[in-house]
Amino acid sequence: MSDLLVAFEEYVSVTKALDALTVSSYLSDLKQLEAYTQKPLTKLDTTDILSFLATFKNKRTLNRKLSSINTFFHFCHLQNFTHEKIRIPMAKVPKNLPKYLSPEEIMEGVNMIDRSKVMGLRDYALILFLYASGCRISEALNVQRSDILEGWLKIRFAKGEKERVVPLAPVAIEALESYLQAQDMNSSYIWLNYRGEKLSRISAYKIVRKYLGVSPHVLRHSFASSLIIGGADLRVVQELLGHASLETTQIYTHIQKQNLQDTMRSYHPLS
Repeated sequence: MSDLLVAFEEYVSVTKALDALTVSSYLSDLKQLEAYTQKPLTKLDTTDILSFLATFKNKRTLNRKLSSINTFFHFCHLQNFTHEKIRIPMAKVPKNLPKYLSPEEIMEGVNMIDRSKVMGLRDYALILFLYASGCRISEALNVQRSDILEGWLKIRFAKGEKERVVPLAPVAIEALESYLQAQDMNSSYIWLNYRGEKLSRISAYKIVRKYLGVSPHVLRHSFASSLIIGGADLRVVQELLGHASLETTQIYTHIQKQNLQDTMRSYHPLS
């Protein structure tokens, strides 16, 4: 890897405090751009970059590449490595309403779990924990016993390495306590497999899929959707989800509008 990319990696990792997965994606995209153009990155112009981007038809993929490229050239401009500040606007992507489950659908699924065994108690507690906290699955699996105190959860391994604290619903805490009392494995982590090892993302995915038919991330959407439908302030939801920008959270306003529309259709005499 060139010295320039090493310096960029340090910038996005330390100064920007981006998570390791994002940093890896940025570097991969830039190496792909360099291989495509057969030029040093600092010698590229807008035409070179547009030619590279034209090879991607999916707008979401295109925007991810653009995010890497724009961040890189912003870094180069700050360091005076380039004279021209290259920035290409993002492609417009239709905002799809995120898939989410209602509280009734979630409870119907978890009530099918056999809680007579430790693993059943774990599965029940995990699903309620994800729905009650709005955690990303990677955050949830890194939670340790010491991270939960007096009904509050400290999320230490959040995206971008930023901590946040969220309250947990009593029903989720009760389920968690029942699970922890039943399992006698010696680990600081909460979510474990039958061998006492930290639960993997694949295993967690299978658990949620088995009982609810969706991925764990749908529970994060369900958490946010329940709050928005209930009337929660958008900025509060942003804080609970750990979104750096309010714009990311605003997709849930579509759910609020849909809920108001459904209510009007059901109850207004002119609808």
